[in-house]
Amino acid sequence: MSAHPQRPIFVSIRIAAPLERVWELTQDPALHPRWDVRFSRITPAAALPGGGMRFVYERRMPGRTITGKGTTIGERERPDGTRTSALRFEPDDRFSPLGAGRGYWRYRPDGDAVVFSTGYDYDPGWGRAADLIVRPLIGWATAWSFDLLRIWAETSVPPERWPLWTVLMPWRRGRPRAAHCARRPPSRRVMDDAPATLRELARP
Repeated sequence: MSAHPQRPIFVSIRIAAPLERVWELTQDPALHPRWDVRFSRITPAAALPGGGMRFVYERRMPGRTITGKGTTIGERERPDGTRTSALRFEPDDRFSPLGAGRGYWRYRPDGDAVVFSTGYDYDPGWGRAADLIVRPLIGWATAWSFDLLRIWAETSVPPERWPLWTVLMPWRRGRPRAAHCARRPPSRRVMDDAPATLRELARP
């Protein structure tokens, strides 16, 4: 990835649900797009040697569907009790606001809850100037999606109850809010906290 001046995106939220439940909702390709507004569809493509898989993704937008491909691998059992998932992705569409990127999810048990966090970075697809606007929007969308996931995991209310346009209805009680997430990373070097599997993960 080329150097750029913007910081990687970091989002974290505490979810009062069992670790297995959060893992299921985030690792199942059929369930993931239901809560994550960054994706409309994720389709497994092929297994990777040594574990992990290749996949293709779609994001439907007005008048266009952006597609891309990626690789991912998860760690269910780690000595410290956490779990991780690493990801690399590359869009196939030159109109994608996000270029090639990489990131991770971390699942940290916290009593009867899970602290679910992500750190990721990407090459600006529309150039550095446009990324001054795109990156904050993508960070907000990630945080809003994480709170949508929290609601689903904690209450079993499906994500379809809260389409994205409900952000325009602040009087709706219980609606997802990006403000429920932590957005400031524990250190400035977000990607240094990535699991070792990310360094070893094959490119898409």
